[in-house]
Amino acid sequence: MTKKLLHKTSRAYLIFAVLILIIAAPLFYFLTEKLYIDDADEALILRKNEFLQFSIAQLKEADISIWNKFNRDIKIIVAKPLQKDTIFYSYYYDTLNSENEPYRELNLPVSIEGKPYTYSARINLVETEDLMKSIALLFLIIISLLLVGLLIINKRLSQNLWKPFYETLQKIEQFEIDKSNQPKLTNTNIEEFNRLNQSIEKLIERNTSIYHSQREFIENAAHELQTPLAVFQAKIDTLIQSAEFTEQQNQILSSLNDSVSRLNRLNKNLLLLSKIENDNYNEKQTISLYEAIEKHLDFFTEQAKAKNLIIKTELNETVSTNSNPVLTEILISNLFLNAIRHNISDGQIVVILSSNSLTFSNTGQPQPLVADKLFNRFAKSNPSEQGNGLGLAIIKKIADLNNWKITYSFADNFHSFSVAF
Repeated sequence: MTKKLLHKTSRAYLIFAVLILIIAAPLFYFLTEKLYIDDADEALILRKNEFLQFSIAQLKEADISIWNKFNRDIKIIVAKPLQKDTIFYSYYYDTLNSENEPYRELNLPVSIEGKPYTYSARINLVETEDLMKSIALLFLIIISLLLVGLLIINKRLSQNLWKPFYETLQKIEQFEIDKSNQPKLTNTNIEEFNRLNQSIEKLIERNTSIYHSQREFIENAAHELQTPLAVFQAKIDTLIQSAEFTEQQNQILSSLNDSVSRLNRLNKNLLLLSKIENDNYNEKQTISLYEAIEKHLDFFTEQAKAKNLIIKTELNETVSTNSNPVLTEILISNLFLNAIRHNISDGQIVVILSSNSLTFSNTGQPQPLVADKLFNRFAKSNPSEQGNGLGLAIIKKIADLNNWKITYSFADNFHSFSVAF
């Protein structure tokens, strides 16, 4: 599934922003927590130094209970087996809040009147944790707003930046080389887009010129060939009827006659395509498709008998369309011819006319055709087949002229061509 260019760039920015947020948020929290813990440890060491410098010398053993009474966070307690200062986490029950609260605690071995005691100082971390959580939440909100803002700004900026590109793309998509609607690409203040537009304009101009030259050549060649081919055909017919020939000579003349007939059909089809492209069939009227099919049905039924083909029809008698009557008859004839020519002996042809589509299905080769080039000029599924490869190209051209859609499908050993109105 393809995605728009803006979606891909926005997705990359979004993934980057989410990764930054996922990494930065916990990293910021833990770094902030470490800074606060370091600050608490420094405060405990400062209190210890003040105690050793100003208080321990005057402190008597009898004053310990009074000291402990008036110093909530600094206590002199029974000696612990300590060799040096120790800082650690601890939890104490707070009677005011009725819960255990975290502390950072420092224990230090001291001597009072020659007896060993332990100096214990602590700092409550509850307020520190609450503050860190608030800061982390604030950080998260600010970073989220920044990232969302950057994404919105980037999207808006990208839309404005790529707007000339999408305008150029839209005009190219609407461009048809066989129509005189050469796109006018807008100049922008972006050098790369201007270079792109100039290159596209040169490419379109060059290809349009080549296309018109080719179309003019084909049209002129078809017109010029028409008379010589007619003369050639007449001469061969006269020759066949005016003399006696050996079997070998008859075969040669018959082969020449078939070749001239094929050249005549090719020439007529090229002229027809040229006329369609030049809008010579722009007059339209309401046509009953049921009557148009019935008009040709008897003729093509006789043609189908040569291969023992059975033609089945399911026709809606009320279906009509607005089209050129000549082109409509050509489309139906070509669909019949295609279904007969590419069929097998004792095969079937099914013609279904519904309210919004006309479908010709026929038996044939047991594998699907290559659909990519099926409607191109001179395209053949089998190079050895008779025909000039223009039948489906004419059908496609007529369908495009009427804004119809023609599709090919293969199912249950039936090849189907469907024209949707």
